[in-house]
Amino acid sequence: MTLAYFDCFSGISGDMTLGALIDCGADRAVLDAAVEALRLGDEVRIDVRHETRGHVGGTRVLVDVSDRVDRTVPALRGVVEDSGAPESVKKLALDAIGRLARAEAQIHGVAEAQVHLHELGGADTLVDLVGAFWLLHALEVDRVYASPLPAPRGLKGGMPLPAPASMRVLEGTGAELQPSSESRELVTPTGAAILAAAATFGRPAMALRRVGYGIGTHAAPGNALAVWLGDEIAAETGITLIETNLDDMAPNLIAALSEDLMRAGALDVAVVPALMKKGRPGHVVTVMSPPGLVAALSDHLLRHSTTLGVRLAGMVRVVAGRRVVEVRTPYGVVHVKVKELGGRDVDVAPEYEDCRRISLEKGVDLREVMRAAVASARTELGLE
Repeated sequence: MTLAYFDCFSGISGDMTLGALIDCGADRAVLDAAVEALRLGDEVRIDVRHETRGHVGGTRVLVDVSDRVDRTVPALRGVVEDSGAPESVKKLALDAIGRLARAEAQIHGVAEAQVHLHELGGADTLVDLVGAFWLLHALEVDRVYASPLPAPRGLKGGMPLPAPASMRVLEGTGAELQPSSESRELVTPTGAAILAAAATFGRPAMALRRVGYGIGTHAAPGNALAVWLGDEIAAETGITLIETNLDDMAPNLIAALSEDLMRAGALDVAVVPALMKKGRPGHVVTVMSPPGLVAALSDHLLRHSTTLGVRLAGMVRVVAGRRVVEVRTPYGVVHVKVKELGGRDVDVAPEYEDCRRISLEKGVDLREVMRAAVASARTELGLE
């Protein structure tokens, strides 16, 4: 599976994204194809050149707009929908436009249909969005990840930094913001929309193939965006095992405790019968915790069980890739978990709750529903 990691050490903008992806090896002809597909040939001229910012050299893309035409949100959507871009590219571009429209509507307190995007309503925004997603498509990128984003503090033209539109676009995406000493806009609304539509915020385990640098407009040293291109590898992640022995707690209460710990964020909970001191039968409860929840899960175990203490052990686990797909069976739609190794699908497992529900509704043996889901998934994924 091909991954792209956006290292936004100096922020992100639309043109920086285009430059970084071309510097990663994407053909600049894709941008020309985007302009043609969007029917913007009379408005836009694209210049691609090599530039440096301090000790960082890379590709700068300039999208020059003549006879600027400001478009409404419906008009922007219409240009994308009527274009000859790949369907996956259109979907992401429309998502990004929708996020920009919702952000501006919230800021100005008007309905989306009444939003005027001003500088975001021109051909350059269309080229930035469609071009960025088309370049990712051309590089055959399967998943996009992004680093924390720099967040300066202050005012620019009477507006706070980071820009309100960028912040609104990033709401609910899980974006991480880190303080920056810069006093200029580092994350533009268009750059934010690209990440919001396509990226997961976090750093993946990957085997690096290539790095591209997209040069920004500002002449400040280091003003660039890096995109790392590589292959997914099994990730080693740190976890903590929280463990305790219980010899004076009813089994039904231990079952409820396990369910509550899972709802509280535990990765897994295991309960194993054991012989305790003085020959008492009991249970060993082991909780697999992500790093950020060790304190909370330990507290929950201490408060809601009879134990007087817990043991903590740091561990490293290697995790296979996974995703969930829907498959159609003769009995209905079932969600199936797909296991991935080295970028390839290697196994499938149907979701129990889906199969159990269908079994009860249809009066079909649960095993038959699960077999049908596995067969359909393996056929659709080419695992037969």
